[in-house]
Amino acid sequence: MGAYDPDMGAQEFEIRRMGPADVAAVLDAAVLFDATPRRDWTTQFLTRQGHHLLICYLGETPAGFISGVETVHPDKGVELFVYELGVDEPYRRRGIASALVAELEHIARTNGCYGMWVPTEGDNIAALATYRAAGAKPPEATVTLTWSFRT
Repeated sequence: MGAYDPDMGAQEFEIRRMGPADVAAVLDAAVLFDATPRRDWTTQFLTRQGHHLLICYLGETPAGFISGVETVHPDKGVELFVYELGVDEPYRRRGIASALVAELEHIARTNGCYGMWVPTEGDNIAALATYRAAGAKPPEATVTLTWSFRT
């Protein structure tokens, strides 16, 4: 639990770890995502081992989320990739993003991951501040290349 401190006073928030039985809850939190979550993709994500989705609630209102995926390599072991972090506009700058990152880090450590990493844009000031405050350090400069298979 963390504290949400709007002008009206303090209100607690709760971070819930989503599992296979929580597909409807994820779909109900669609406002948090870039696009509307699809039931089939949500089901796949929540049922795959090493896939993590946390939603932060103020009461029953979804305020933010973080997702992560454990990856494993033969000579490195298991690390956690922070896939996406988002907080709905009215709830930003309240500690929700930091609490979500901390909870995902706890899951990564509990699951034996040797580290955690996240890509973000160099001009995403809010994300950079959140990740740095959580202890992340930038590695050497890298370039990300992508393939797009959708038409």
